[in-house]
Amino acid sequence: MIGGGIDTGTRIVGPDVDFLAIGPVLALAVAALVVILVRAILRKRGPVNQISLGVGLAGVAAAGVLLGIQWNEVRDDGTITTIAGAVRLDTFGVFLGVVVLAATAMSLFLAASYLEREELEAPEYYALMLLSAAGMLTMTTANDLIVVFVALELLSIPLYVLAAFDRRRLSSQESGIKYFVLGAFSSAVFLYGIALTYGATGTTSLTGIADFLSANTLFEQGTLLAGLALLLVGLGFKVAAVPFHMWTPDVYQGAPTPVTAFMSSATKAAGFAALLRLLGVAFPLYRTDWRPAILGLAVLSLAVGSIAAVIQTDVKRILAYSSIAHAGYILIGLQVDTARGRQASLFYLLVYAFMTVGAFAVITVATRKGDDKHSLDDYRGLALRRPVVGGLLGFFVLAQAGVPLTGGFVVKLEIFSSAVDAGEYGLAIVGVLAAVVAAFIYLRIAVALFTSPGGEAADASEDRPVDRWTAAVLAVTTAAVLFAGILPGAWLTFAKDATFL
Repeated sequence: MIGGGIDTGTRIVGPDVDFLAIGPVLALAVAALVVILVRAILRKRGPVNQISLGVGLAGVAAAGVLLGIQWNEVRDDGTITTIAGAVRLDTFGVFLGVVVLAATAMSLFLAASYLEREELEAPEYYALMLLSAAGMLTMTTANDLIVVFVALELLSIPLYVLAAFDRRRLSSQESGIKYFVLGAFSSAVFLYGIALTYGATGTTSLTGIADFLSANTLFEQGTLLAGLALLLVGLGFKVAAVPFHMWTPDVYQGAPTPVTAFMSSATKAAGFAALLRLLGVAFPLYRTDWRPAILGLAVLSLAVGSIAAVIQTDVKRILAYSSIAHAGYILIGLQVDTARGRQASLFYLLVYAFMTVGAFAVITVATRKGDDKHSLDDYRGLALRRPVVGGLLGFFVLAQAGVPLTGGFVVKLEIFSSAVDAGEYGLAIVGVLAAVVAAFIYLRIAVALFTSPGGEAADASEDRPVDRWTAAVLAVTTAAVLFAGILPGAWLTFAKDATFL
């Protein structure tokens, strides 16, 4: 008896938890907590920074090992659902988890020397990046809209802080504030979309929504369609699709360059993971309703991203608009709604992560202390003064332009082929035209790298040597982009095995 009530003897039993399914997320979260503890216990800056980096890399490595185990498990035995169906582990989630982890590891490498050069606090930086990556991994396996929202906040809040991490630079503070304000607004929109979807279907489970819609006919679909539209708005913000791209140029320009590399690769992969799973798992029966919306987002992203970049003079802003255009290419694969289209989108996300991290790795090492001088004039003659560094930046921007024998050419070819196979000839033509315009943008950067500066030449004595961490990132990204362009078969097979429909 409790308070006059009757004790029925009923015991509340929580849902079963498959710790293998959430193991990578736990590995990153534990690593972040250990980094914070190390920072609290040790006071000497040098050892703390080195230990924190080692712990962070160990957490990423442990998560990678667990992802390998997961891949073998789900490929042999099929999809695993756990925590009352809120988490869905399949080859799709593992594939994008690999993209997120690869981007996280490379971003940690880039940050090591950058934080030392800029005299910033390393442990806090590493902990925030690990927590954000944990949210991204959660998003890749989320099978419930509530889990998607929690993962969205977990990945976003650390990024708000990371964007404004260099408090001495007004541009960094400004980027953090803009990202926070617009991000909070998009999260509210996404949450309202969850509420409307729940009101129309009675569930927030992605598979539950699909089951409800297949078993019932909604005569009044306004609530459901409004909820779906708001969900697309919230996720469109994360993938930097037009017209939800307003934050991208300012945040990319003002944030510390390693943070920009992390956002442009890992965040985009996580956002598309949620978008692909939302439309492919929960709303396959409503493809006639959401495909026109995705078509509009793709065309606008391609047009705005390619054309607006032409008038930019800051390299980081150019790459920001380039990121918007790349989101448009990925949306083409989603819009055609075929197995080949999804395969092409996944392949694009994987290769794009290496192309963009490689480009920002060069920017990290080429820029001087302060991280503010990124105009085309600042990079003019870089390849003449530093042939390897300047040549690699030219290689990565030309790869993004789609030059043959690079991964950028193959991924664009796959996207256009998937559109043509699906009969979307107009969309394929728009993509090709956008690629032509974008080629001019990338050629501007490449030409500037090999052109002697017209005014006062840069002082070569101020150039920093390439540290071992950045050198490792440049070697890996260069090899990956070349391998994807020359021998793409293994990459395409990997992406094909990861399509969940």
